[in-house]
This record gives sequence, structure tokens and C-alpha cells, in this order.
Amino acid sequence: MSSEPSQNGDEKPPQKPLYELLTHTLVDIYVGEENSHYPLHEKLLCHHSPFFASIFYNKSNSSSRTKEFGLPEVEDAAFALFVGWLYARALRSPDEENDIGPLLDLYFLATKLQIAALQTDIVDTVRAYYHNNETYPGLRRVQYVYANTDEDNVMREMMVGSVARYLTLSDSIPEHWANALKKNGQLSVDIIRSIQEWHLEARNVPDARDASVDRGRNGFKGAVGFSHVEGNSEMEDVKEESEEEEEEEEKSHVNGNGVA
Repeated sequence: MSSEPSQNGDEKPPQKPLYELLTHTLVDIYVGEENSHYPLHEKLLCHHSPFFASIFYNKSNSSSRTKEFGLPEVEDAAFALFVGWLYARALRSPDEENDIGPLLDLYFLATKLQIAALQTDIVDTVRAYYHNNETYPGLRRVQYVYANTDEDNVMREMMVGSVARYLTLSDSIPEHWANALKKNGQLSVDIIRSIQEWHLEARNVPDARDASVDRGRNGFKGAVGFSHVEGNSEMEDVKEESEEEEEEEEKSHVNGNGVA
């Protein structure tokens, strides 16, 4: 069985067959405020999660003896998705944009549990949804990711890279995005970083210093100046996910630590 590269380019050890990980020893995981009970195979759980391996394989930890551990701060729905992935090593593709929210919660859980393979699977699944549906992450999705990730996070970079393309191909900047970019310098910097990673040829970028060529200043419907680019987006065939559709699902999550 061949090895596969990790996110940092190193070789990861080959995955063991499921039957080798389903030993007789079980551990009891209690999740959420209701202490939902999940009996899981210890070897399988610890094989995929260094977080759990450090708990159950550490003889100085009481959980290594009791074979019990609680995660009261974790949402039960996210952990249930994790258990499904743990035994099937597969994620269900989203049917609609509302399905992205639970996948993001699962991604944050995978980060906590230090499961790089699950993080990669989720990023690939979310990326494929937006690409296959010819749409882009909405502002609330980006806010939620920023509130729960650090710089150089793969999900954050994918989201920002998608937004950079959306805004670059637009005739204008939607008002909600203009407001967010004015208030949050890090998001603006990250979008510029993403554009720089495209490594555009200089001949394909308008040169504002050159008076002999069209410098791109005449814009939407003949308007001139930067102010015209806010609030008049008219992209054809592509769209940003509706902010109204996202509002109900995300309003309970955004806690003020993300993009303003």
C-alpha cells in the first residue's frame, strides 16, 4: 500500500485497513451539553487522532484507565458527522449551500482533534461544491471561517482565494463586501496575497502609469473613478451565495471575532 503526501508535503504512513483497527477495546466519548454517548473503537480513534492518542495512550492520564472522555464544548451534530467519517472514510457531498455550515463545524472539530486527513477531505468537498455549482462563498461563510481559524489555514485560504476571484471578475464590489473590506484589514491583505499567488503576467495587468493605453479607469456603464465599483455588481453566469439564505444558519455562530 503506497504512502500519500500530507498537507506540508511530507510522506504520511500508509492507512491501515479498517479491520486491523477494529479491536475489542472500546472507549466512551461523551459529547455536548447532553453528554451524548459514543462508544468507539480505541485503536481506530487513536490511529486517526493524535489528540485522542495523547489521552488514551498516556498512562498518566486517568482517561487511559477509565476509557472515558468528555467533550462538552463540542456540538453533537459535528461529532456525529465525524463518527460517520471515522468508520466510512467518506463525506457526503453537499446538496445545497446550507449543507456547508455543518461541514465547517466538522472542519473546526477535525482541527481540534488534529486529524489532517479529515481536514483535507472537507476542504476538497467544500471546494468541489462551489466549483461544480459555479458559485462562491458568501460573506457570512468567510466571517465564520475567520472567527474559527488562524492565519495560513487551508480552509481560510481556499475561501479567500475564491472570494478574490469573485471580486476580481465582478464589474463592481457588492456593498456588503465593500463594507467588510473597509473594516477588516486582514481580509483585504489576504485577498491581495491570493491575487499575487496567481502570478499574473505584467502584460495582462493594466498599467495606471502608462497614458498611451487604456488603464481600465472607465468602468461600469461609463462611470469614472473608484466609487462606481461599489454596489453595482452584474456578473453573468456566476454568483455569490445569497446572504439572506446564509443568515438564518450563520447568525447563531458568528460571534464577533471574525470579519467585521
